[in-house]
Amino acid sequence: MSQSTNFKVGNIVNEPIYGYLKGSKDKQLLKEAINKAESEIVEIPCIIGGKEIKTGNIFEIRMPHDHKHVIARVHLAGKEELKLAVEASLKAKKEWESLEWFERAKIFMKAADLLAGPWRPIVNAATMLGQSKNAFQAEVDSACEMIDFFRFNAQFYEKIISEQPLSVSGIHNSVDCRPLEGFIFAVTPFNFTAIAGNLPAAPAMVGNTVVWKPSEQQCLSAYRTMQLFIEAGLPAGVINFVPALGPVAGEVCLNHPELAGVHFTGSSATFNHICKTIGTNIELYKSFPRVVGETGGKDFVFAHPSADLEVLNVALIRGAFEYQGQKCSAASRAYIPASLWGKLEPKLMADLKSIKMGDVRDFRNLVNAVIDERSFNKIKGFIDHAKTDSKVKIIAGGECDSTKGYFISPTVILTSDPKSRTMCEEIFGPVLTIFVYEDSKLEETLKICNETSPYALTGAIIAQDRMGVHVMMNALRHSAGNMYINDKPTGAVVGQQPFGGARRSGTNDKAGSALNITRWMSMRTIKENFVPPKTILYPYMDEE
Repeated sequence: MSQSTNFKVGNIVNEPIYGYLKGSKDKQLLKEAINKAESEIVEIPCIIGGKEIKTGNIFEIRMPHDHKHVIARVHLAGKEELKLAVEASLKAKKEWESLEWFERAKIFMKAADLLAGPWRPIVNAATMLGQSKNAFQAEVDSACEMIDFFRFNAQFYEKIISEQPLSVSGIHNSVDCRPLEGFIFAVTPFNFTAIAGNLPAAPAMVGNTVVWKPSEQQCLSAYRTMQLFIEAGLPAGVINFVPALGPVAGEVCLNHPELAGVHFTGSSATFNHICKTIGTNIELYKSFPRVVGETGGKDFVFAHPSADLEVLNVALIRGAFEYQGQKCSAASRAYIPASLWGKLEPKLMADLKSIKMGDVRDFRNLVNAVIDERSFNKIKGFIDHAKTDSKVKIIAGGECDSTKGYFISPTVILTSDPKSRTMCEEIFGPVLTIFVYEDSKLEETLKICNETSPYALTGAIIAQDRMGVHVMMNALRHSAGNMYINDKPTGAVVGQQPFGGARRSGTNDKAGSALNITRWMSMRTIKENFVPPKTILYPYMDEE
């Protein structure tokens, strides 16, 4: 079509972050959306083949910062609903993939514009109340990052299909960027609304159909995202929204011969199970399933003796305690030179005392609640263990109170053992462990940092000395898929810092880049001979 060749995604820039300043219109709209969301109990159905299905198997969503307050009732899918979702995705596939690429892209570009406009306070409010994110953390996640994913994915898609192989005289070569055969199983986490939206949307944009299992705890903002897709024009069956318990969803989807791929963010244990199941079933499938996963992290901040104290202090506090440390990229361990520790400690302690913790509806609170009781108990267990370990000392925080909400104060542990438990194991909460090293043992400590964790997701180095930066970057080259110099190890921006880690942190397929989009395509190379041969003989055979 001529329209196909004329359509251009255009120049994409990152969505501006709203400030929610005092007296601003955006703050007023967000507060109105929060008031509405907290005053109702949303009934969340499965959405399969465009139809709402209520199973009666209910999971209640309670505000983590006020856990007696129910804001949604989720109808969990069972095996029959999951089978229906697979069938609906397969039924919708032929018509969906036959659309011109730009018709699919336009749906998600429209979703981005709707989210940048009237849907922004709705999805942000759902994220704040359902996942206990403060206004800024919700804004950069459920608004800006999700908008960026949709827009940049369209641009990546356009670029991928525009890159064609060399053609020579008499022969035309091309590549057909097909979707995968079968359905995609998208399994999404509680902590990022944007990830939950992107994992089903990225494969769908390039022509795949999807069974989407959101985290139960994130279902309110996930449901709002699904409603956003529908308003943007997503056809029935392209993305099927099926909240379900993980083992139930896995049993149905991972054992289906038409499984084409898994797009996953979550725990390493769950991803291990998915990979093992696919390996066991490999002869069952029509094709080898693509497996893209982002799992855990034990992310570090490593300070050089030349580090700027203020930069280091901010990197530690923001990196470790924003969103209560419930980011796979959150700073969980730090290595500080002895020459700086005496100056850093009082500054760190003073700033931590100034932090307010509480309900997200009070915009003055920087730290809010952890997601649920299970998470609260797990994190508290690490803190309780630290209180009994003679090699460590809690120098800030350590208070845990679940009376009204699941609140754990920002906790800093000082350890004399760089291999102590909280330096090695993923906590996924507001706990930072610091090891103070002798300046003369920089290279030895870099080696310890590299070898301590099975993960390799994010890391930060803080240094002003350029040779120091060079030495540290080389020593930690394989320690993180996303490395930050003089910044916290969190906050990757779509299009700027493609995100993902290696080792036990996942497949490093870089969400927010073209690399991730190509994982959901199966290329067909086409050679057309304009002047085909008409004899079996070759010219060299004309003489002896």
